[in-house]
Amino acid sequence: MIKNQIPNIITLMNLLCGILSIYFLYNESIFFLPSLFVVLGAIFDFFDGMSARALKINSNIGKELDSLADIVTFGVAPSLITISLLKDFHSSCLIFENFLVYIPLLIALLSAYRLAKFNIDSRQTNSFIGLPTPANALFWISLPIISNIEKTSLYLWGIPFKELYSFMDKALINPYTIIILSLFMSILLVANLPLFSLKFKNLSWKENKDKFIFLIISLLLIIALNFFAIPIIIIVYIIESLIINITKK
Repeated sequence: MIKNQIPNIITLMNLLCGILSIYFLYNESIFFLPSLFVVLGAIFDFFDGMSARALKINSNIGKELDSLADIVTFGVAPSLITISLLKDFHSSCLIFENFLVYIPLLIALLSAYRLAKFNIDSRQTNSFIGLPTPANALFWISLPIISNIEKTSLYLWGIPFKELYSFMDKALINPYTIIILSLFMSILLVANLPLFSLKFKNLSWKENKDKFIFLIISLLLIIALNFFAIPIIIIVYIIESLIINITKK
């Protein structure tokens, strides 16, 4: 039946976005376009699961296809985008430092390992063990978007985006920070670290307090910082999960 294939079609659209992200990364001068395709892939990734639950469709093919699509969109594409951010560093660094530029490939490799583990881990039905690949991908693809904003004449709360970018450039978008963070967050992908999920079974504050707090903080950050909030939101997600784990213990 065609109805049974609707979630798979949406998953394939996610995969297409990942492929287009890689294509435009190496064939267009518009640097932020590959990042936008990863964002679009994340939207399709959200709706394929939602449509499967709404249509009450549960298939092994859909589960495997979803992981294969995620490897490309949230693993390979972000790792190559991150390496592209280091292009100038690669041309200026010493010979023995050249291998550092390729550390972001761990994003792709450990994303694949995490997705394979996710498919056989029964503990991850209502929460996550390790950083979810879409969250990791959104962190990395936000950096080119922020870099592109630097070229605009936009203002936020009366402050030029160029000045905000100058601060982010020193704090986050510099070669050594990117290399260290790519190593750290790649390890988080496969770490035995519980992180909360944003899946809602109901709208009860008591049962979903952690999720509501995260969403409120995220909304305030977006209002205050616009695109600059994206990497900070992912960091807040990790920190809040750590706090939840500590308080539960």
